Amino acid sequence: MRLRPLLAILCGTASLLAGSAGAVDLLRATLSNPTAYIPPQCYTKTEDAAGRAHNPCQTCHTRSRAPHYINDQDLQLSFAFPAPALKNPWSNLFVDRRAAVAATDPEELRAWVAQDNYRGPDGRPALAAKLARPPADWDANGDGRWSGYVPDAWFDFDDEGFDRAPDGNLSGWRAFAYQPLPGTFWPANGSTDDVMIRLPAAYREDAAGRPDRRIYALNLAVTEALIRRADVPIAPTDEAALGVDLDRDGRLGTAVRVAFAFAPLQGVTMRWVGRAGSLAASEAPLAAGLYPLGTEFLHSVRYLDPRPEGVGMAPRMKELRYMKKTRWLSYFDRMDGALAEAKERHDFPDRIALFFGDAETGISNGSGWRLQGFIEDAAGELRPQSFEETVFCMGCHGGIGVNDDDTLAFPRKLGADAFRGGWYHWTQKGLSGTPDLIRADGEGDYVHYLRTNGAGDEFRSNAELIRAWLGDGGLSEARAEAIRADVAPLLLPSPERALALNAAYREIVREQSFTRGRDATIEPQDATVWREVDQDHPTGLAEAAEPWYPRGRR
Repeated sequence: MRLRPLLAILCGTASLLAGSAGAVDLLRATLSNPTAYIPPQCYTKTEDAAGRAHNPCQTCHTRSRAPHYINDQDLQLSFAFPAPALKNPWSNLFVDRRAAVAATDPEELRAWVAQDNYRGPDGRPALAAKLARPPADWDANGDGRWSGYVPDAWFDFDDEGFDRAPDGNLSGWRAFAYQPLPGTFWPANGSTDDVMIRLPAAYREDAAGRPDRRIYALNLAVTEALIRRADVPIAPTDEAALGVDLDRDGRLGTAVRVAFAFAPLQGVTMRWVGRAGSLAASEAPLAAGLYPLGTEFLHSVRYLDPRPEGVGMAPRMKELRYMKKTRWLSYFDRMDGALAEAKERHDFPDRIALFFGDAETGISNGSGWRLQGFIEDAAGELRPQSFEETVFCMGCHGGIGVNDDDTLAFPRKLGADAFRGGWYHWTQKGLSGTPDLIRADGEGDYVHYLRTNGAGDEFRSNAELIRAWLGDGGLSEARAEAIRADVAPLLLPSPERALALNAAYREIVREQSFTRGRDATIEPQDATVWREVDQDHPTGLAEAAEPWYPRGRR
């Protein structure tokens, strides 16, 4: 199912040297796979041998919420690939790793994932020290300096989810908990992960420009209300001291919620607090469904850690992903861009998406965000991703209907009734007790996914989950009720499966073959994945599924 082309510029289509240890050329902004932004999951055979249709496509391709404006629910119904993408480039899906997994020493592998490859011996981010004097083969512009993001999170969180430096000061990052997107993002399918958000300094300071965590928490609550398009509870707050009517009751009293209201043509809007509230609208714009200009996200993808008490998040990172909102697009800009993409898709169906950037500064997604990332080298140390390895990230951020301002996790943040209001890191509290997300139709999101997909992943390769939850008769009402109350038993694999998935992924790390796919598959996926697909081949689905969020919710 083709992702819509993004408005950007290509930096070449020659071969990227990857596939063996040490052979990744970070300085070449070229692609061996010109459609690297179309992920492996889009090549799933949606009809099984019995002719039953499965719908994993709905997770990403759906009717959007304004101001995203990309409605791609039609991609649930046919494989509308551009011609260059018809042959599946993700050859790692067809590699048989069963022998390598069986030969792996479990204790050696446990020790491997228990190693922290983010911090150096001094406890500081190891990459930050290395990037202070970047190796020549990392320095894309050759100026002897690193011009991209330098890892600055400490992963030391207080009881409100704020990340702290060793001196006790806040780094600005704040962790939040969320219901992982169905399918690939479930730990049962290979990885644990976390996400942190950071707003620019003005949103973290009081009116006099002094750091103020109370002000910062309020501006994050305003951000959450804008993305949720709903009121957000807050601790009792003196509005008179701030000069802002947060609950919009017409007076400056004590607010216990940030009231969502956004109808600017009728003069109805919201306000930032602290220094951000005194800035001009061009410096601190505010709009429903959009993050503040300068918002950053940090996302670590990690190995599974099979412990006696259960599978958790391992210290070892597979990847560290970063994105920053560098340009503000108005509703008109975003709608104009979406309409232009729709017209291009109609007029030039075989035209592919084009991108601008490099391994050092990241890549623009064409709608205001710049993305870059770090991934393991053959020895397991984090290195910058190549241009092509970063293009892989573009498919999920900007070109699919499910996005909210090009993001996935924050719209699914746990609400006020969750532990610490949803502001915590998974190391402070795991998935246990996390309820299913309730869709607009009243059904649980995970329950809906299991029943409409008939599996717990896109490739339908997680036999352990199918046996435990679906069996021969599908998801029972008793199992569905258990998921609604607690998703952890569904999302977490057995220790044996966790070790096997870790071993399979480490083989890809040793090969440095990420451009051929980075999914932790153990057996070849021929039964459920196309090696080549016919253009516009029907998926077998009669109609597109509705998204989890309310229809027309502003």
